[in-house]
Amino acid sequence: MDSNVFINNPSLTLPFSYTFTSSSNSSTTTSTTTDSSSGQWMDGRIWSKLPPPLLDRIIAFLPPPAFFRTRCVCKRFYSLLFSNAFLETYLQLLPLGHNCFLFFKHKTLKSYIYKRGGGTNDDDSNKAEGFLFDPNEIRWYRLSFAYIPSGFYPSGSSGGLVSWVSEEAGLKTILLCNPLLGSVSQLPPISRPRLFPSIGLSVTPTSIDVTVAGDDLISPYAVKNLSSESFHVDAGGFFSLWAMTSSLPRLCSLESGKMVYVQGKFYCMNYSPFSVLSYEVTGNRWIKIQAPMRRFLRSPSLLESKGRLILVAAVEKSKLNVPKSLRLWSLQQDNATWVEIERMPQPLYTQFAAEEGGKGFECVGNQEFVMIVLRGTSLQLLFDMVRKSWLWVPPCPYSGGGGSGSGGSDGEVLQGFAYDPVLTTPVVSLLDQLTLPFPGVSF
Repeated sequence: MDSNVFINNPSLTLPFSYTFTSSSNSSTTTSTTTDSSSGQWMDGRIWSKLPPPLLDRIIAFLPPPAFFRTRCVCKRFYSLLFSNAFLETYLQLLPLGHNCFLFFKHKTLKSYIYKRGGGTNDDDSNKAEGFLFDPNEIRWYRLSFAYIPSGFYPSGSSGGLVSWVSEEAGLKTILLCNPLLGSVSQLPPISRPRLFPSIGLSVTPTSIDVTVAGDDLISPYAVKNLSSESFHVDAGGFFSLWAMTSSLPRLCSLESGKMVYVQGKFYCMNYSPFSVLSYEVTGNRWIKIQAPMRRFLRSPSLLESKGRLILVAAVEKSKLNVPKSLRLWSLQQDNATWVEIERMPQPLYTQFAAEEGGKGFECVGNQEFVMIVLRGTSLQLLFDMVRKSWLWVPPCPYSGGGGSGSGGSDGEVLQGFAYDPVLTTPVVSLLDQLTLPFPGVSF
């Protein structure tokens, strides 16, 4: 990576210091015994006398819904969310395994163009809300994003943060919010005017990386996929404010608008014909990867699963010697070879194809779970790659019955992201310390 695009500012610090340790070292193993005489799991005489630090460690392992219910118990539990000591303990333990999906009703590109062309602006469209799905509990939750200003749409999620991008063509503004806290932080505007670029986001406890690619505005009425630009900031004091730019491969078509981050690289689908574009963050370069069975794919999607890049797509061709199916491939370490890892059972695919009706589908993954959303319906299909199980998910009760938008005429689709709820994201404080002269957004 070219060093002249990075600036080292040792004064950039996180709001409180802590040491990150692996979960195997930091977590404690506890055993629960049952009192055979009373049949109770918890003895109040013991649990009521636990030292507060030990009790805080136990609470830190609670999933977010249980944690917020716990805050209603007493003033001390309520104040834990504002306690640096508790948040430091939480970050050291950083409970794993509560992997969710976050969905939004999102306007399609065509509907945005119509609105910009003179359509009326519905006030209800400014009331952003998300639909959280917990694949472990098979349960839906509704999250309000009323604090997000109008004129922004969701573009990605990583490390407990959700990114939002300004709709207006030009120098895009990107916001990062923590849905559990309702906090919002702003990145400086990008350096090149764009229309609807593809955006990649990677957030760790100590760094933020954002890559914006394609849809360069070469005139007020024309766009072309020419370049990408990247943003980086970390707790070590290094930052690069959209100074890293790179040329995209020739004749690329980025239509999905989404990127997937896997082991130091951003990946996105390329269309007509299908292929995969890979951006190496440290090397600041793009390469094109040939997709498997690219001439026979339909509705391909990329997702990350336990450090692997997975391609999900329907395979359909009348003269193919194998029946139509939905398949999953994994990209190997050579960054060129694909290996088929799963195929939907044929009876289920027959039912899936009948429900989908050729309208297409979207896929999003989080660890071992893959969520398939059928466009134009209220149906979602959940695949567990560990248990090898397929499950039709109950429709979201909060989205108005539309899995991909209950009303096709309004141009809405249900767009999903992998989301891992995190109680605190101190890395965003690095953005506030940059003290840059960029215009702010009114919240």
